[in-house]
Amino acid sequence: MEWLMESISGSSTHTIAPWAMWHARWMVLAWGVLLPVGVLIARFFKVLPSQNWPQAVDNTVWWHAHRALQWTGFACMLVGLWLVWGKGASLGGLPQLHGWLGLLVCTLAAVQVLGALARGSKGGPTESAMRGDHYDMTPRRRVFERLHKGLGWLAVLLAAVVMAMGLALADAPRWMVLLLALWWLALLAVFVHLQGAGRCIDTYQAIWGPEPHHPGNCMQPIGWGIVRAPARPAVRSIQRETL
Repeated sequence: MEWLMESISGSSTHTIAPWAMWHARWMVLAWGVLLPVGVLIARFFKVLPSQNWPQAVDNTVWWHAHRALQWTGFACMLVGLWLVWGKGASLGGLPQLHGWLGLLVCTLAAVQVLGALARGSKGGPTESAMRGDHYDMTPRRRVFERLHKGLGWLAVLLAAVVMAMGLALADAPRWMVLLLALWWLALLAVFVHLQGAGRCIDTYQAIWGPEPHHPGNCMQPIGWGIVRAPARPAVRSIQRETL
């Protein structure tokens, strides 16, 4: 117990400025918990285990959960950024690198928010207007998906590095380092399990099904490790999953 309570350096005392302490707490809440969980939900829960897919399509549970987690995480990140803004600007070395990489992560998060707001219309049989950027997989939608997925994963992975640097700079207690390491290992284990179980189902098919008359089913899915059902004729009426 004494070993766990000691700092990384082995010191039995741990002193940190209040602004730095709260900056770390808000950032860990955002990038260590809320945002990565939101990413996992978006990747693996577009079709729920209890859902009779592809008979039942367009489950919106993942969408509401992902949006709530990402917006909450983004707000926590802004609080953490505000707390540290203008402090430690004259420091060099690791503190400066931590600051610049942290600012890059925050910029990537802002790009994600702006990109999501500009993703275009949905369309499809569940909408009043059949045509839409997502249903038709227009160039605008394809660019959005490539950027949103690529930059999103980059931000999460880079954030893990920045948090590790922050723990070292704060000379954090060992229990804190161990707890965060176990949490990230748990997230990684969940990712590996769900990816191996084929739970990363194509967003397009999760919403509209695998029938070949849907235009997006004639295109390659955007991203890696995505599962698609073979195209088949429509044999059902669309049933929308709701909360």
